Amino acid sequence: MRIVSICPSNTEIVAYLQRTSMLVGVDNYSDFPEEVKDLPKVGPDLSIDMDAVEDLKPDLVLASLSVPGMEENIKELEKRGLPYIILDPNRLDEIADDIERVGEAIGEQDWGKAKARQFLDEIETYRQSGLRNDSPPSLYWEWWPKPIFTPGKANWLTEISELAGAYNIFSDWEQANVQTTWEEVKERNPDHICMVWVGVKEEKMNPEHVRKRPGWSDLTAVQQNRIHVLEESLFCRPSPRLLEGLKRLKAIL
Repeated sequence: MRIVSICPSNTEIVAYLQRTSMLVGVDNYSDFPEEVKDLPKVGPDLSIDMDAVEDLKPDLVLASLSVPGMEENIKELEKRGLPYIILDPNRLDEIADDIERVGEAIGEQDWGKAKARQFLDEIETYRQSGLRNDSPPSLYWEWWPKPIFTPGKANWLTEISELAGAYNIFSDWEQANVQTTWEEVKERNPDHICMVWVGVKEEKMNPEHVRKRPGWSDLTAVQQNRIHVLEESLFCRPSPRLLEGLKRLKAIL
């Protein structure tokens, strides 16, 4: 099959299925695994060059709705009659469902089911070995600094927090994506601040920006120097690589 992936998390699901040889093109942000860096690029995920996608003659396009604005890609795929499926998971079990869906879509249903089960088994291993703590540390995940966006209950990072033996301070908000304020974060006073600015490399995130916010010098996380600049690629993409992020988070805690 000839597959074009137009979202990094989709590319990583193909990699988890060990079928990167089927990929003939990817979006500009797909950077894992290493071999996809040499594939033709079809543009950034919010402004895919559909002429380039069509020129690659795909049997399947792996589309996404994980970021507002991606629906324009779907409209264009429909208009051109290109075969596609949409992956839009929020929770870890939904990522497992998508692993299975992609397996089925590429004609390898049994393999997709086996890899989905492997992913769920890995999660269960973490759950069984989770930190037993009557007072779990609280985490504030910062996806974007101004305006502040952070994950809520329906997002995978709430589950990742719990599997690591902690909890997300915005897990009481039902939605997956929460827009909040610096003042509200201050009131919730997290034990740890996790900086994972979407689309921003770690070297460009400076904890000093957090320390200088009005009143934030009083936060427990700031006073105890628990501001963590984490790999956006391991925490902000709904793919099996989240388990690498979980391992990293557990080591920090």
